[in-house]
Amino acid sequence: MRLAFIGWGAIARTAAGMLGDTSVEIVAIARRPGSSSVDLPATTRLITDPAELAALSPDVVAEAASRESVAQWGPAALDCGADFIVSSVSAFADADVLETLRLVAAERGTRVRIQPGALAGIDALAAARSLGLDAVEHRIVKPPLAWLGTPAEELCSLDELTGPEEFFAANASETASAFPKNANVAMTSALAGIGPDLTRVTLVADPSASTNRHEITAHGAFGRLEVAISNNPLPANPKTSAMAALSLVRAIRNQTETIVI
Repeated sequence: MRLAFIGWGAIARTAAGMLGDTSVEIVAIARRPGSSSVDLPATTRLITDPAELAALSPDVVAEAASRESVAQWGPAALDCGADFIVSSVSAFADADVLETLRLVAAERGTRVRIQPGALAGIDALAAARSLGLDAVEHRIVKPPLAWLGTPAEELCSLDELTGPEEFFAANASETASAFPKNANVAMTSALAGIGPDLTRVTLVADPSASTNRHEITAHGAFGRLEVAISNNPLPANPKTSAMAALSLVRAIRNQTETIVI
């Protein structure tokens, strides 16, 4: 399988390292213009323009860069016949981006695949939707340091907290727009369940927390779902959960496996 990565940060590098024992060939890595190619795999081509994808004939294009890159590279990936795996799901807080990709994928017979990132239970949430969901809540708990450089600094005194503080609560679309990196996965649980406008998200800074924790609760005709996952950081980037890279590896491997779980 011919694979192109969009982005070459900690997530993509980790995923690439874990794919070494598979039939996946990394044919290209997309980076910003002016980026160096010295740290790329030997047989991999550096590209900076979405128009370059078509000549490489990728089977899969995996995004692990930023919400802006989804709109920039997604249409070109789908149009050249590749499935497009999305990691920066906060891009879909803009409904027009999601609709554009849907239309291109439908026309070309390709797929947009949203990988679950740092979350657990997304498969069950998506399955439960078929019978009807009444409510979905997503609670994100992180250490105060993990919220530095975000609007959280203006909403609470991160360096003075003595206990957990809920500093933001809104629907998934508003949350992903306000915290595109720290609450990126809010859109994932929303799209799997009852949608961005109805999914309730609460952000918490907890000085006693040592991991990034996601708690998803849902109820409907199927019953009740309660899922929690505490993520250790990715060694190559402490601000990223290790599970984000692991989920990307699984999404790529599932494109080649004959038995998919």
